[in-house]
Formats: sequence, C-alpha cells, structure tokens
Amino acid sequence: MEGVSYMTDHHNRKKAVVIDLKTIEQHEEDVHDLIDTLIAESRKNDELIDWEKAKEDLTLY
Repeated sequence: MEGVSYMTDHHNRKKAVVIDLKTIEQHEEDVHDLIDTLIAESRKNDELIDWEKAKEDLTLY
C-alpha cells in the first residue's frame, strides 16, 4: 500500500509499521478504526467488571 512501510528485524520479520502522515490524513477514519481495534485487542484479557458495579462506580464521581 502506498504510504505504508514496514520495519523489520535482522531476520526480516515485520516488527513495526510506518504510515506517512499524508496517508493518515487521506484515510483518517480508517486509521481511527485501526487504533480502536488495537486498543480493544490489547484489553481482551483485562478483568471484566459487572455492568451494575461499573455504573455504581461512575456515580461516585
């Protein structure tokens, strides 16, 4: 994809992605979706909190 490059390690395995700022501006919504997906994926093993408990905690603030 134009505007997207991969950084690789010494074994040529992809380790990072570099996205040109112009490409980000042109595909801003897609980039936001990607970031949201990465955040969700990083939290998939977080402890779950009961919805009623979460609502109760929110009313404390």
